[in-house]
Amino acid sequence: MKFLLKTFVILLVASNMMAQEDLKDWFHKSPSEGYMGISTEQAYKALEGKTNSTVIVAIIDSGVDAEHEDLADIMWVNTDEIAGNGIDDDNNGYIDDIHGWNFIGGPNGMNVGPDTYEVTRLYGKYKYKFANANPALLNKEDKKIYEKFLVWQKEVEDQRARAKKSIDEVDGVEARVMGSIDAISVALEKDSMDFTLENINKIESDDQMITIGKNISNNFMSSGEITSIDALRDALKEALEGDKKRQQDKLDYAYNPDFDPRSTIVKDDYNDSNQSIYGNNDVEGPDALHGTHVAGIVGAIRNNDIGMNGVANNVRIMSVRTVPDGDERDKDVANAIRYAVDNGASIINMSFGKGYSWDKEVVDDAVKYATKKDVLLVHAAGNSAQDNDVTGNFPVNKYDKACGMLWWKKKESKNWIEVGALSYKSGEDAVATFSNYGQNNVDIFAPGVQIYATLPNNEYRYLQGTSMASPVVAGVAAVLRSYFPELKASQVKEIIMNSATPVDLMVKKPGDKSGDLVKFKSLSVQGGAINLYNAVQMAKTTKGKKKVKKKSTSA
Repeated sequence: MKFLLKTFVILLVASNMMAQEDLKDWFHKSPSEGYMGISTEQAYKALEGKTNSTVIVAIIDSGVDAEHEDLADIMWVNTDEIAGNGIDDDNNGYIDDIHGWNFIGGPNGMNVGPDTYEVTRLYGKYKYKFANANPALLNKEDKKIYEKFLVWQKEVEDQRARAKKSIDEVDGVEARVMGSIDAISVALEKDSMDFTLENINKIESDDQMITIGKNISNNFMSSGEITSIDALRDALKEALEGDKKRQQDKLDYAYNPDFDPRSTIVKDDYNDSNQSIYGNNDVEGPDALHGTHVAGIVGAIRNNDIGMNGVANNVRIMSVRTVPDGDERDKDVANAIRYAVDNGASIINMSFGKGYSWDKEVVDDAVKYATKKDVLLVHAAGNSAQDNDVTGNFPVNKYDKACGMLWWKKKESKNWIEVGALSYKSGEDAVATFSNYGQNNVDIFAPGVQIYATLPNNEYRYLQGTSMASPVVAGVAAVLRSYFPELKASQVKEIIMNSATPVDLMVKKPGDKSGDLVKFKSLSVQGGAINLYNAVQMAKTTKGKKKVKKKSTSA
């Protein structure tokens, strides 16, 4: 869940960005229009007159608002199930699964909200055994686990210490911040000026508190929504309290090895990774912000003069709620993938990830299953500005154990696309500052900054993250599978990769503070940016089941 509420969702303040209206559909635009978008409109013009079929896209996420005005009509409906009768009509093991399933819900209708991070679970699992262990007395196998335990222990305890320190510092920060606003107020009164941002910027003073107050005012008042000193104080207090709560949540939930919502809410046998029948049918859950945004990017109803346009024009969105406010669990991810496959999804979007894996093998088996069933899996690369060739970002498409079938000797899925994020900016700033990368383990880059899409309760907002880049790719894949149904999932991946817009730029590498530039091509397998128009043109000349030849085109 690190993509969702830990590091994946980054809410943008409108006042700190360029004009919002200019960015509302930037990811649909083409390189010829000055953006590294996917050339959506050009693609649909190229598809005029061609029939298409409906494609089911599963959103494994925090939940989706199935009643959203831009999504309600395109939600997947299990026609073999009778809504609300409390009976498993289609005998698939899940009662009243009309729009999908919720693997982090309980039989009494309750839902997991906050949860721990995977590193916390691993630390908690072995804490009783190794906390006071003498490494000299451990056997060879336990020594290996003990070495990992020390890493987990340090990370959890360091994070808890930082959270406690941040909470202790909030009161001091609040006093200083509010004092700076008081200083601004006094300066304005002295010069008989009204409380406006324009007047605040006219204040000339070397007083440090005035400087801090001016900076804060510019950050919070540029949108024009805050017009009084009381409103500014309220906004600042809300921001500080929000930060304090985030730190307290780390102590109470994320890095608390004694917190276990699983046994009290889900009530499954967590030690049984093969158990699949648990959860409930609440596909929205308590916080569907992230999943609803992702769903809108894939397929929000196009050209209905409401909100925004998704990428694909003939999809059904299946919501498989799996990701809490914390790290998703491998058992749930595996079951979510299998559920999506068994219920007809041909594309699965996974905008989540974590640094450790509890039971990688069970996820590997589910990925193998999806690959065997010709389903395409699209996964966000992560928002830690790290090299995925060096640092883990689970789940991954590399198997720990190869499949025994003769046609499946490779230890990775051929139907998996790992996605990094592009900015709307050009030149050296083309790559999102937060995006993970990897010349071997990140396949392609897609728009992921300032993406305007659906939110629960018929709302819309700009969010950013590789969580937003992944559904752009899933949407492109959905268009290809809709208009060219003869294509296999592996061919769709090949087309997406081989038709990408070449990016011959020197760019800032995420996380590198040296200022040195690197070749964009060094940050991913493909070295380019996804482009729907190019993909459509290539698909037109591709026959089903044959190897796709690389061809360079550009919209």
